[in-house]
Amino acid sequence: MAREFELCPGRRVGGDHPCFIIAEIGQNHQGDMDIAKRMIRMVKDCGADCAKFQKSELEHKFNKKALERPYTSKHSWGKTYGEHKRHLEFSHDQYRELKKYAEEIGIFFTASGMDEMAVEFLHELDVPFFKVGSGDTNNFPYLEKTAKKGRPMVISSGMQSMKTMHQVYDIVKPINPNFCFLQCTSAYPLQPEDVNLRVISAYQLAFPDIPIGYSGHETGIAISVAAVAMGAKVLERHVTLDKTWKGSDHQASLEPNELVELVKAIRTVEKAMGSPIKQLLPCEMACNEKLGKSVVAKVAIPEGAILTLEMLTVKVGEPKGFPPESIFDLVGRKVIRSIEEDETITDLVVENHAKKVKC
Repeated sequence: MAREFELCPGRRVGGDHPCFIIAEIGQNHQGDMDIAKRMIRMVKDCGADCAKFQKSELEHKFNKKALERPYTSKHSWGKTYGEHKRHLEFSHDQYRELKKYAEEIGIFFTASGMDEMAVEFLHELDVPFFKVGSGDTNNFPYLEKTAKKGRPMVISSGMQSMKTMHQVYDIVKPINPNFCFLQCTSAYPLQPEDVNLRVISAYQLAFPDIPIGYSGHETGIAISVAAVAMGAKVLERHVTLDKTWKGSDHQASLEPNELVELVKAIRTVEKAMGSPIKQLLPCEMACNEKLGKSVVAKVAIPEGAILTLEMLTVKVGEPKGFPPESIFDLVGRKVIRSIEEDETITDLVVENHAKKVKC
């Protein structure tokens, strides 16, 4: 069983705990506080566990030339990439307001710290856990400083190799044992053939002492539900109020009706995972009584005969008798009274009917 830890106050992940569902609002709020609050309320109402944003201190995430680069995309909110990002970036006070709102309505709130200074602010903001975006997973100084803050960490693995993920594990684990990896492919929207859900299993084998999860950028919910069935203990999906809005992330995001269906499907799958013990269940008794088969006489069998396989067959019988799996055990047994053709074979008509018990 994967190790478990408390990701948020009172909410553990890993082991047999329910999958923790992160609704990634990111920057799909369009730089509008009212939309951001509507989205927090939406993900709460849809049943997600956490509303997550993305926080950057732009001069620490980008160099000057990157911010001055012309940005002419249809998704642009400014003439340069810097203008575009500044439009979408909330201030510290706005983040405090959003966190307070999330607390008031009863949903966990956090953000990906997209640079070291953003992590410093989020630590001051007292978020329950840090999300490490794929772009910083191989940023080893960032990882080390973030781990030293002592908060739980959720680390995405888009664009990384298994070798790098082993390095990440070796850096974080001695400092902060409370972290998990998410399988992720950094493409928007993500095509099914590039999802590689089997990496979840590979991570479970390579890192058996931490929970493993999935961060998806595909369309629809089927792949994410499959990830949970494979054992994903944390699931992250981008969300939006309208996929047609301006912004490159909206197309790979879930609208409210899809998020509701995803949460419902995940909770159903978790119930369905059930027990690894295979046995006749109470809910199956009615069907077993009605249609469960028994061993019956294929021919008329006289008293004192020794049963052979040729004398026996399997049918739905009334009354019930020996179950089909006992047919070979009956061969060689003596019949203590005559049995009519098509009659159920019961323990009342066979000598020494009990199975031999292996010691």
